[in-house]
Amino acid sequence: MQNERLLRVETAEGALEGDYEEGVFVFRGIPYAAPPVGPLRWQPPKPTEPWHSARAATRWGCASWQNREFCEEAGGGDPGTFSEDCLYLNVWTPDPETSRPLPVMVWLHGGGFTLGSGGLPLYSGHALAARGAVVVTINYRLGHLGFFAHPALDEEYTEGGVVNNFALLDQIAALQWVQRNIAAFGGNRSNVTLFGESAGARSVLSLFCSPLASGLFHKGIAQSAYALPDVTREDALKKGVAVARRLGLENASAAQLRALPADAFWPLEPALSVGPAAIAGDSVLPEPILSVLRGGRQQPLPLMIGSNSDEASVLTYFGGDPARVITQVRKTQRFGLRLKLIRLLYDGIYDDSELGRQVARDMTFTTMGYVAARAQHRCGMPVWRYWFDYVAENARDLQPDGAWHGSEIAYVFNTLDKLPAPMAGGPVTESDRDFARQMSEYWLNFARDVSPFSHQLNGEIVWPAWRPYEDRVMRFGEGSQPVLKLEDRFMRRRTQLFRLLMGRMVRL
Repeated sequence: MQNERLLRVETAEGALEGDYEEGVFVFRGIPYAAPPVGPLRWQPPKPTEPWHSARAATRWGCASWQNREFCEEAGGGDPGTFSEDCLYLNVWTPDPETSRPLPVMVWLHGGGFTLGSGGLPLYSGHALAARGAVVVTINYRLGHLGFFAHPALDEEYTEGGVVNNFALLDQIAALQWVQRNIAAFGGNRSNVTLFGESAGARSVLSLFCSPLASGLFHKGIAQSAYALPDVTREDALKKGVAVARRLGLENASAAQLRALPADAFWPLEPALSVGPAAIAGDSVLPEPILSVLRGGRQQPLPLMIGSNSDEASVLTYFGGDPARVITQVRKTQRFGLRLKLIRLLYDGIYDDSELGRQVARDMTFTTMGYVAARAQHRCGMPVWRYWFDYVAENARDLQPDGAWHGSEIAYVFNTLDKLPAPMAGGPVTESDRDFARQMSEYWLNFARDVSPFSHQLNGEIVWPAWRPYEDRVMRFGEGSQPVLKLEDRFMRRRTQLFRLLMGRMVRL
């Protein structure tokens, strides 16, 4: 009877009725902003209209338009129904009427800003909620609907107020919803952890660097954030004009752009597609995040950041050739970096393909963790760096080069049983489950306990905050085996060198 009563919660916008599943309350498909359709396409998210009768929160909200096949193969599952009306979130909570407010964990999904949804099976917040957190996952605008610039749209804004990063504004609107409403689900609005993977991790760092996100969250976890440069507004405007022309609109007006079908954008050829980076120079992200981090102008908040041992898997999946990195270095000397120095940093690796795989990984992913850690440390904030190198026992033939890009997600959420068969490689073992429990405990402890004054993170072994002179990193796995250990001066020579060359070399 009590559980039936708790299935209904009152939010600022109206009452919601959810589900009770295996000891956890789940509320799906909650609108956090008005549908961004018609005249609201390429507009900042507007408040949702309140409702008067209780609203059923038992079905996933629609996901933004995308390539379903790619999401099923690379994104972790079926993203569900597509619609431009996609601004919905989901909440898992162990108790809406808890005696003490619970830590809140808000997940931003990855997918290169073109794939994914908050309702994918791997992102189920059930296991984390069962252990004492309120978990929120969100949908946001993807592709050209989420990131777009065009002179006709610029004319709608006053000077300095232009918006191009609509997806980042969606994420900010979701965080504002959390501030208004999460107490109704038992969550602590003063203890919100923002966490995400890949493009979701880039989103976390972007919101660390956005003046519009200040005060909406209190710490962040960035899983496999990459160092690709943000798109300049100049380049984004050129692409926007080219996209309009490709869709039959020369000298397009804002009204003509908004009249285009919502599903017209995602099938465009790669040269006109949206890249996996935000647009720097609008009111949401005034400066590129690498410039902000290097200047120490980001929000001073605690951070956990890390990456995986085979991040290059994402490059090869989309047809990239890691050996090309070495070919390019061999062809040019304009960076002042000779292949001999590369080989010194990667002692014993002579095959161009394997060398390129590791160089691409470290330039694009590993070094990003080092750069962000240095930036937060300079602000006086505690930072924790990790390295994920565990592969499930029955997937080691499938992943011979280490942990794939994104493979840590099932361990963070403790959702190994929801892995698609092509990713699982075979049945989940007790060793896999035990490792997932140990790893997710660190994420929970970070969300529950960490503050700007923390010096360590508790778990199976105590994890001290990162310091530049030690460069201590937590290894989650070693050689695919279930090992937890701290390692000093982790890849130090590589990351120090690539940090200096990052802005130029990562384009290779």
